[in-house]
Amino acid sequence: MTKDICLHGQINQHIEYYAIVAGEDAHQRYFFNAVPGQDEGLRFFSAGNEFVITPAGVRHAGNGGSFCEYMFGVDQPISDLAKGDVINRLVMYGGRLDHATGNLRFSSQTDGTLSFEKIFFEGNAITNYFFFIQTDAIQGTIPRQQEELVRRIGKTIKRSPAVGMERESELIDELFQHLDDERAQLFLFKLVNRRHLEYSELFKSYYFSSKKIADEDFSQLSALARRHDIDRYQQERIRIDVMYKHRDNKRIVDEYKNILIACNRKGEINKMENARLTRLKTLSVRNKIPGALFYTLDEMLKKDKKMVDLEEHEYISETRQILEGLFLSERQIESTIDRDDMLKLLFAKKRAVENRDHTFEEILLDASKACDEKIRDGADIELLEGFSYIITYFDRYDTTSSIISQLAFMENVRITEEMLRSILGNKAEFDALQANLFEELFISGILDNKYLGSYGRKKVSSLIQGLKRIEQNQSTIPELILILRNIDREERLYHTILEHVRERIRNFYSKYATKADQEALKAEVSDELLNKKIIGEPIPDNLFHETVLTIKKEAIYLHNLLPLIISSRDTALREDFLENSGLDRFYVEELEREYFELNNLDMEELYQIRKGLN
Repeated sequence: MTKDICLHGQINQHIEYYAIVAGEDAHQRYFFNAVPGQDEGLRFFSAGNEFVITPAGVRHAGNGGSFCEYMFGVDQPISDLAKGDVINRLVMYGGRLDHATGNLRFSSQTDGTLSFEKIFFEGNAITNYFFFIQTDAIQGTIPRQQEELVRRIGKTIKRSPAVGMERESELIDELFQHLDDERAQLFLFKLVNRRHLEYSELFKSYYFSSKKIADEDFSQLSALARRHDIDRYQQERIRIDVMYKHRDNKRIVDEYKNILIACNRKGEINKMENARLTRLKTLSVRNKIPGALFYTLDEMLKKDKKMVDLEEHEYISETRQILEGLFLSERQIESTIDRDDMLKLLFAKKRAVENRDHTFEEILLDASKACDEKIRDGADIELLEGFSYIITYFDRYDTTSSIISQLAFMENVRITEEMLRSILGNKAEFDALQANLFEELFISGILDNKYLGSYGRKKVSSLIQGLKRIEQNQSTIPELILILRNIDREERLYHTILEHVRERIRNFYSKYATKADQEALKAEVSDELLNKKIIGEPIPDNLFHETVLTIKKEAIYLHNLLPLIISSRDTALREDFLENSGLDRFYVEELEREYFELNNLDMEELYQIRKGLN
């Protein structure tokens, strides 16, 4: 029977350790002692193996290695990312990858020293494990021991959920099953960064409650980071990892990743798979999922994959030609960027963003590097001025696009005077290039987006009308801010009422068709929200009746139309209902997914029904 002993403490003010020795006679073994001297700490040992924890870091010698749960959004070997079940990072002492053969090679030099800063920078920001093993079943040189340990327990460590859940007992049982030696001794060390853990738990408590961080909450997080001296990189990777682990986010991101993994394995992406990726990317905007998560996956899994039946787009070819033309001035050829060139580049950027085509940014980056090199080697300064002209417009594009997309697809976006002044200034610059260019670049595409909700449409329409009135001196920025905030306030109230009415109907009202039923329902929901101080006055009649009508439409679709659409594969019927009902497509797609899961239907059929609509 496996027994274990755990030694727990703090080696300094912010690093906590757990030293676990597991084995048949672990309770009878002498396995550690205090290290005297300047870097006093704890030394753990067995025959040929040693692990020392000091206030500054760790020292190790012998067999074993380190492992931790991968944090989402950080660099991860393509070989691990492409395997959906690999969730943990494993580093074996003295190991290196032979790129020629793809095999792991080991040297006899397994001793080393690691600072805590490096451990929590290269590994997990919060929890990392180290280990070594004494077993008569694995003998010989250190390289042979390491190779055999990887063969026996490497797959288990890299795939075990117990690592991320910090279930050491469960992990120990899994490892002993594969060591195949009842008398083996496992030495396991867990290091926890208390400061990073506190930051992570505080961020999680804020984010998981509402999927957003209020200004006052962010101030608390910033104060904690300053107090604990947590650098911005660690803050960012902790926040991204927490946001990824939110149930709603994880489902969308994992589906996106799984599609890319399948494409990576076959080396190509077809049109249908690209359509799915586009839909998930659209969903991510609504669900406030950081774009960095998807960009990281695209870079690692989509890079160099052939787009089946898709040649290079014309807008990419035009971009290459225009940017390459910048460098023709060295041959005394006139190559300045004129108005038509700038228009082509802006529309190319718009197309690249819509298609998530990173080729455009890669071309721009290559041009930037070439420009820097030529200026360094003595090229005319006009080259830099021409490139800066392009970058300035692209910066205006990114800023404007970001603000308008947030306004269109997100709730509770706080539009400030500074943001509106930025949009006004950028609008003037774009319209100076070509009349109504601003609306062509930023407005028409969003208004045609099938996922744009009614309130998003109101905000975008109010924005463009308000900007025109300001330009004509018929209104002011504060007046436009008030209009947008009133729409946002009404949107939040509508969704709050809709959520509570749905819940009330689900639990108490089987029928709500009569006026009397609806009045009773309205009174109960209104009283509940007033008592909870969610609202400050009774529910407006128009919003209540709008929510009831929405719920009726959803019920009709779910119980009457969706079964018919599935049986007949009538995508036209689905699209006709969504176009005319005005229902939120995001929520309808959630209803469809839940319907398929509840009835154990093949999700591939749902993708087929949606194909061509994204």
